[in-house]
Amino acid sequence: MRTEDSPLQCMASISAASNNPGSLSPAVPSSSNRIGSLPHDVAVEVREWYQFDTVLSKDEAAWRDRYSFLLSRGYRLRSRYEPGWAPSWVNLDIDPAYCDDSIDMVLPMVLDAKRLSDGATVCIKRIDPKESTDEVKIAKYLSSVELTRDPKNHCVVIWDHFKDPIIPKVEFIVMRPLRRYADPEFGAVGEVVDFVTQLIEGMEFMHKHLVAHGDLTTQNIMMDARPILPSGWHFVAHNCTLDGVTPVSPLARIDYPVRYVIIDFDCSVRLSPGQPRLITNFGGRDGDPPEYKSRDPYDPFKIDVFTLGNVFFKDFYKVYEGLDFLAGLIDIMKAPNFRQRPDAEAAMKYWLNVRSHIDVGRARWRLQKRNETLGERVVYGAVAFAREGVHRMKHMLSGEGHRVYWS
Repeated sequence: MRTEDSPLQCMASISAASNNPGSLSPAVPSSSNRIGSLPHDVAVEVREWYQFDTVLSKDEAAWRDRYSFLLSRGYRLRSRYEPGWAPSWVNLDIDPAYCDDSIDMVLPMVLDAKRLSDGATVCIKRIDPKESTDEVKIAKYLSSVELTRDPKNHCVVIWDHFKDPIIPKVEFIVMRPLRRYADPEFGAVGEVVDFVTQLIEGMEFMHKHLVAHGDLTTQNIMMDARPILPSGWHFVAHNCTLDGVTPVSPLARIDYPVRYVIIDFDCSVRLSPGQPRLITNFGGRDGDPPEYKSRDPYDPFKIDVFTLGNVFFKDFYKVYEGLDFLAGLIDIMKAPNFRQRPDAEAAMKYWLNVRSHIDVGRARWRLQKRNETLGERVVYGAVAFAREGVHRMKHMLSGEGHRVYWS
C-alpha cells in the first residue's frame, strides 16, 4: 500500500528506497523515455514486492461514492476515486510508484482535490461525529470575515462547507492544504522563537473569543508551508512535489518564515460571555494535565495553556540543546494547580519579556539535537556554516540588511 510513510514516495528509482534490504535495480527508461518504464520481469516484481492496492479500501470507497457530488460542488478528486477506476499500471510495464493513482490517503476522513474554478489543490475533511460536537460551528465562527482580518488569528480558515448527500449528519469542510509543522525539521533557534510566539498568540486569540481548543497538541498544529515550498508538495506523498515522484527541496524557514495554523475543533468548546469557566469532560489526546485526575470542575482555557506548554517541552526543550530560555515559560504553563497557571494573555506577556532578553544574534544558530553523535555534530555544523556563508554573501551582494526576528 502506498501511504505517507511508504519508502516509495520520493523514489527516482527503486534503489532509492532506504532501509530496504534486497532493493531492486534502478528503473531504466525505455527507448520511448516513458517515465517509470521497467523491464517486464522487474515491473512484475515491483508490483508483487510493494503490493500496491488495486482495489479501494472501505474508507476510499466512501469517497468514490461521493465523487460526482463533490464534482458538482466544484471539487475534483484524484483519478483513483473516479467511479469505475482501474489502476493505470496493471497492464503496463510501469513502476506503480510513478503513477499518481497508486497513492491512496493519509487519514480516512481527509482527502485532497482540485478546485475547478482555479485548479488549486484543496483539503476536504469529512466530519462524521460519533457524538454531537460544535466542531463545524466553532471552525466557521473562527473563519468569519471579521475574525480572519486579525493577524493574531492562527485558526485554520474554512473556505467552504456543505452537508453530505448520503448521510445527513455528515458534513464536509474545505480548507487550504497544510503541512505538519515540524516537516521539515526546525534548523535554527530563531525558528523556535517564531513558533512559540505564533502559537501563544493563536491561543490568546481563541481565548479572547471564548473558544477553548481542548486538544492543542502536536497533531493539531500545522503550517502553511508555501514560503519554504513555493512549488508545492503532494498532499499524501508529502516529501515529493506535486507529481508525487520528485523529492522536495525545502527552503530554510529562518529565511522564509512560515505561518503556523491551529486545526481540528472537535474537542473545542465556545462559552458565552459571563458563563462560568469551570467544566468537566473536556480535553483531547494529552492526558498529562493534573486536573484530569480529579472529578472536580476545571478551567478549559487552562487546559490549553498546559497542553501547549507540553508541546514546547516535548517537541523542543527535550529534543534540542540551547533552548534554556524556554524553561521558565514551560514551568509556568505546566503549573500543576490550574488556578496558579497563567491564562493565555499572561503567558504571552511572560514570553514577550523572555524574548526581549534573547540575543538577536542567536536567531541563526543551528539547532543541535541532544542525542547527536560527535560525527553528526561535525557534519551538520559544517553544513550550517556553509549555508550561513551563502546567506551572508547573498545579503552583501543584494545590499539588504539582516532580518530582525524579535526585539
